[in-house]
Amino acid sequence: MSIQLGIAVTHLVNRKRPTLVSLIGIVLGVAFFLAVSSLMRGSERDFIKRLIDNSPHITVSDEYRNPQVQPAVLRWPEGAVEVRRVKPLHEVRGIRGHAQKLTFIESLPGLRAAPTLVSAVVLTFAGRTQGVTITGAIPAKMKQVSTIEEKLIEGSLDALAANSNGIIIGVGLAKKFGLSMGSVLNVAATTGEGRALKIVGIFRTGNASYDEAQTFVSLKRAQSLLDRPNRVNRFIIQLDDPYSARGVAALIEARTGYKSVSWLEASEDLMSVLFVRNMIMYSVVSAILVVAAFGIYNTISTIVMEKTHDIAILKSMGFHARDIRWIFLAEGVLLGLIGSLLGLLLGTGLMRLLAGVKLKPPGASELVHLPIYWGYEQFLLAAGFALVSAVGAAYLPAHKAGRVQPVTILRGMG
Repeated sequence: MSIQLGIAVTHLVNRKRPTLVSLIGIVLGVAFFLAVSSLMRGSERDFIKRLIDNSPHITVSDEYRNPQVQPAVLRWPEGAVEVRRVKPLHEVRGIRGHAQKLTFIESLPGLRAAPTLVSAVVLTFAGRTQGVTITGAIPAKMKQVSTIEEKLIEGSLDALAANSNGIIIGVGLAKKFGLSMGSVLNVAATTGEGRALKIVGIFRTGNASYDEAQTFVSLKRAQSLLDRPNRVNRFIIQLDDPYSARGVAALIEARTGYKSVSWLEASEDLMSVLFVRNMIMYSVVSAILVVAAFGIYNTISTIVMEKTHDIAILKSMGFHARDIRWIFLAEGVLLGLIGSLLGLLLGTGLMRLLAGVKLKPPGASELVHLPIYWGYEQFLLAAGFALVSAVGAAYLPAHKAGRVQPVTILRGMG
């Protein structure tokens, strides 16, 4: 141990009560920093996981991001005559050449894709009617890109492949119409085509609007019902890395020409809210450590004031100003290191305690655990910020100690 470090340790040990108070401030600051940040980050990741799991990472639709330019405008951009109110020709909507485009998408690494046909239909049962969304899908591919199989409380997606007249509905719709497994209901499309379909599955996602308005049938049945033979109007894509969705969506849109929307783009407002919330959270918990740093500043400033004569003697013995500054900076570093270590231990205990808490939110039917994030970076951030705060608090007193003039002090002693 160098002589400077030995002096720093002696100063702290001889002033037990102020040292202990400063340590407690850092320990509590680090512990609460960890507990609050782990809870906030955990809730954020849980929210994003639910958002990611319950929606496609990328949706390619039969829409264009920008309206297509009329051929006449392309041919005569500076034409003197402008034709307005031109009604486009009626065409069967869908993704053109979907088989080739799907092959290209599936050739990209780290993703899974499924073609679907989505439209609005009218459901009729026992004299009651309701508009719902119908999604035609291939069960084997749908399992790879959706969690709907996990949400089924009765039946399975495979039942759609086994029964061409099968339909899967949400539990909200089933309760609203008094339906159960095996019930037969009528579904009518806007084309006037109608079909009697048998319920082969019931799902529950916990989203009331989704559970009341979403239904699934086989892709072939949807194409027949909607009079769109061999057509699809959606590609649902899931990625191994959800956070790469924006770049992959841009690539797909550039190659296919169709609008590709990533979950990040679709939820941009929510992500902005989460970012602002995190900024507020880190500002609040960082303020705790800043307040704790004032305790260190007060302790070391008091030591400098009390040890002015000792500093003068050390300087007269050959100690340089940087040696004196190092003594008091070392005190801040020691307090920061010890406080950070103990704070990390206490914070880990608080995190484990919070992880065991079970709550029943209003309207929920099951108990839920508090989501806790255990990422190592928040431990490093808490310890690093505490150490920086401690050294920053020690710098001013250390700088003042280094400027002590031994001649003036020793003359005054005489």
